[in-house]
Amino acid sequence: MSMFKEMLKSGESLFRDTVVLDYDFQPKVLQYRESEQKQFATAIRPLLQNHNGRNVFVYGAPGIGKTTACKHVLRELEEETDDIIPIYVNCWKENTTFKIFSKICADLGFKFLQNKKTSELFALIRSKLNKNGAVFVFDEVDKLEDTDFLYTILEDIYRKTIFLITNYRDSYSEFDERIRSRLAPEFLFFPPYNEAEITGILKQRREYAFVQNCWEEDAFKEITERCAETKDTRIGLYLMREAGNLAEEKSSRKITLEHVAQATKKVLDFHIKPKEGLDEELQQVLDFVKDHSGKKIGDVYSAYTNDGGEMSYKSFRRRMEKLNEAKFIKMEKISGKEGNSTIINANKKLTEF
Repeated sequence: MSMFKEMLKSGESLFRDTVVLDYDFQPKVLQYRESEQKQFATAIRPLLQNHNGRNVFVYGAPGIGKTTACKHVLRELEEETDDIIPIYVNCWKENTTFKIFSKICADLGFKFLQNKKTSELFALIRSKLNKNGAVFVFDEVDKLEDTDFLYTILEDIYRKTIFLITNYRDSYSEFDERIRSRLAPEFLFFPPYNEAEITGILKQRREYAFVQNCWEEDAFKEITERCAETKDTRIGLYLMREAGNLAEEKSSRKITLEHVAQATKKVLDFHIKPKEGLDEELQQVLDFVKDHSGKKIGDVYSAYTNDGGEMSYKSFRRRMEKLNEAKFIKMEKISGKEGNSTIINANKKLTEF
């Protein structure tokens, strides 16, 4: 066979639609989250009957479909009725009451907001939403700097459902008691996808994103296995896109194991953020891990308190989980005679920063 038959011609592409590989892409059919979507819909249902809705606190690891499942239900709600207004806010971007109210006002179509005070912004929101009902989704609530907006919404919006989404279950305990008592949410845990589910999700995306038969099956299998190790579908989507790009750069008609191996080398650069981007507390915790790598989390915390650290164990562990999420460290659960424990290891790639 001529080697040229294996090469892409000018203008040819392995991709049909790269948007499908974006993590925020909303597939028409969302696999393996039917029961969670049903719980979202059940919480909203009272609004359709002119009653107040239920509130839900949603938690689980990154990259397992919390946001996607919630947005999927909001989209179906929009198709079903104009009476209930869906509102989505990412609290990483809008992390204060003023920013949140500004975002909601803009999404509701209000203009000339620049010189308005927080109370004036909320008056606009109330005037609009109290004529209808509303479903509020506040994503990444562990990034909030204040939660006054929640108290105000709970008190002054008549018919609403509130979804709070976070990676951390104990974020709820950090809310003010006034908010917790009024919110009284149901708790919805999103379990990680198993390997078969991850394979199904990535196959669905592959079908829409790439031309037929351009993947060598062992190359695709390698991606699903690596994605299953992290239990984060974002890694799989990133590797698929990168491997496809690398194959195109070499004018290859097939995406091979070699392309996946090269993409995998890049994934750490994608997932690890520069150390300088960490806040002071995270830097401090990371320094302790580097000095006590390979030890149990309790021993690392003891070293921290013995050195004068004042953070509670719960807060310390939360910061460990954030460092683990960003791949600065690796938290490994092990079982022994004394029960289960967590070993902390610093990522060796840190030495490159």
